[in-house]
Amino acid sequence: MRTSSLLLWLAVLELILLFAPTVRFLFERWTISVWHNAHGMFVPPIAAWLAWEELRGSKSAPAVGSPWGFAFLVPAIGLQAIDTGLHTELLSAVALLLALPGLSLLMLGTDRTRRIAFPLFFLVFALPIPLGMTETLHLILRHLTVAVTSVILPLTGITVFVEDTTLHLTNGALTVADACSGFSTLYAALAVATFAAYTAHSLFRRVLVLTLAAPIAILSNIVRILLLVALVQGWGPNVLHTVLHPLSGLLTFAISLPLIFWLGGPVESPTPPVRDAALAG
Repeated sequence: MRTSSLLLWLAVLELILLFAPTVRFLFERWTISVWHNAHGMFVPPIAAWLAWEELRGSKSAPAVGSPWGFAFLVPAIGLQAIDTGLHTELLSAVALLLALPGLSLLMLGTDRTRRIAFPLFFLVFALPIPLGMTETLHLILRHLTVAVTSVILPLTGITVFVEDTTLHLTNGALTVADACSGFSTLYAALAVATFAAYTAHSLFRRVLVLTLAAPIAILSNIVRILLLVALVQGWGPNVLHTVLHPLSGLLTFAISLPLIFWLGGPVESPTPPVRDAALAG
């Protein structure tokens, strides 16, 4: 038994060394800017907390490793090998997420892995999505933002002429580029909504937060564009080259994410007390 445990921990160490460059790649993508998967850095700590909360109630149950872990580890290592030749880094990140449930099955067993299935799934939101995979969605969000903004602006007395995704004002122009499409806010909002739905204490709250997450993210980005239009109209297009431009991006997160948390209700332990009592008995 000690020999098999030692071999298992040696395999874990080897996997840690194998995926260390992948972790560095993910961290670099999370910290590029607020426009690119910045929420990803918060996903692993949240997933770890959720897993800890779930496993607290199962300490009394013996952990019996399951060979089904190899059903995840073998494809994960295969993807990692393919990425070694292609150097996409993204395949390596997917391989890492695939390897984690495999390690869980081998070390914690089937029952405990089932308990932390959601935290393992939640890690998907840590993956950076390449622009090439979301180009169409970026374009749709840009046109939607411009269409809604161009309807609202005349109501405020601001004259606007729309050319593709550019808003021409009397005092300058503002182009809604991919970075201003609101996709980053949308991706973060979906991650937060998924977390809030998991910790919500009623089906109504879960449905509500999952249904409204995307509209809230899109509307918060429209509010941001309206604010930028007002700044351009008041102080000219040079205001877009000041700190106010990136700060306005943070505004979308400040509006949407707390609202989504509020819709989900108070965050409670994902392990219900009744279930803990039953396990303790």
